[in-house]
Amino acid sequence: MDIDEVRKVASLARLSLSDAELTTYGEQLTQILSYIKVLDEVDIEGVEPMPHAVDLNNVFRADEVTASLPREDALSNAPRTDGQYFQVPQILDQK
Repeated sequence: MDIDEVRKVASLARLSLSDAELTTYGEQLTQILSYIKVLDEVDIEGVEPMPHAVDLNNVFRADEVTASLPREDALSNAPRTDGQYFQVPQILDQK
């Protein structure tokens, strides 16, 4: 990848990179993309598309009641609380 492409990718990711970092990451991205090109050589004729590489069934755990964190502990690191609830800035208009 050339520096302009790396700069564009960094911009899309909202990253501010130095010229040295752009060079380093450009080399690394080039190596990664070269490695991925190897996948083009894999024969996939007759292979059915699949949503997941591993056959999965229900992976959810049983819904069981367990002890929860005490309210005081949960609120202990909150920036703002009324002692019972977290207090957060209002983001929706009340109508």
